[in-house]
Amino acid sequence: MNKLNVPAGYQAVMPYLIVENATGFSRFLTTVFNATEKEKHMRDEKTIMHAEAQIGGSVIMFADSTETWKPMSASMFVYVEDADETYKIALAEGSTSVMEPADQPYGRSCGVTDPFGNTWWITSVK
Repeated sequence: MNKLNVPAGYQAVMPYLIVENATGFSRFLTTVFNATEKEKHMRDEKTIMHAEAQIGGSVIMFADSTETWKPMSASMFVYVEDADETYKIALAEGSTSVMEPADQPYGRSCGVTDPFGNTWWITSVK
């Protein structure tokens, strides 16, 4: 397989989410997953045209929905330091539980659906 020319700090595949209230989504990512904002570009009407948040070594791209680009939910798998604590924070930030924290063969895992309709499978390695 040929080596791809991917810019530093990016992956060959990254989610691109279209959400209602991208500013709120950005706050959610920061609060729940300790994400850092990499980029943010605004439209004239003060909505987010393109934003990037980094969680660990991974980047999530997202934007506010429009008449043309409707909100689209996604499901993501994310490694965290402490799945139980991240689960509690996600619930406090308005998420609903999909699966309570439990030991799995691959680690401690749980699931939530965020207030924006996306499902997060949260795992910490044993």
